[in-house]
Amino acid sequence: MNKEDQIRDLIIQTSLSLFNKKGYNQTSIQDIMTATALPKGAIYRRFENKNDIAIASFTYSMKIIWDHYFEAIKSKITATDKIIAMFEVYQDAVHTPPVDGGCPLLNTAIESDDGFQELHELAANAHKETLLFLQSIIEEGIHAKEFSQHVNAYSLASFLFSTLEGAVMSSRLALNNDHMNHSIEQITYLLQQYAPKNQEV
Repeated sequence: MNKEDQIRDLIIQTSLSLFNKKGYNQTSIQDIMTATALPKGAIYRRFENKNDIAIASFTYSMKIIWDHYFEAIKSKITATDKIIAMFEVYQDAVHTPPVDGGCPLLNTAIESDDGFQELHELAANAHKETLLFLQSIIEEGIHAKEFSQHVNAYSLASFLFSTLEGAVMSSRLALNNDHMNHSIEQITYLLQQYAPKNQEV
């Protein structure tokens, strides 16, 4: 990696931490300059404006999250174990989330609006991709007869991901991981109820 790439990566990684902890609107170019110890010219030679930095930082944040998800599920066999493993990526949401400051998708979704449409669309697409990934895991479970054929895979994926994000938010607000642990406990129980033997009328 050449020096140009190293400096660009430093800007992206440092800005990601700032955006995820302080918020996009509350983070200034001066904040980025101070945190990176770079002059303004070094930043503007690589990015047109703060929006460009935010887009690059969000894209990088989602790569980190996906790397954690794939690492978490790679040794899991059942759909249930894969889903729980994805939840456990945020088991210590308060102290050691994958990205410092909490879930970047959740934080960006809350802050982004029509004033920064491109970032909003990136967050919406990341949300959709995660839902579809969860849906594919659930469909694997249906095909393997781990879950009943009557399970609506997309609906369940939507519920699971909403629960995950809500648990991250609640745990970080409470400054403890109780809400995440409760969610994992309840989701584990719920998924067991979707077994064909438990769906018989």
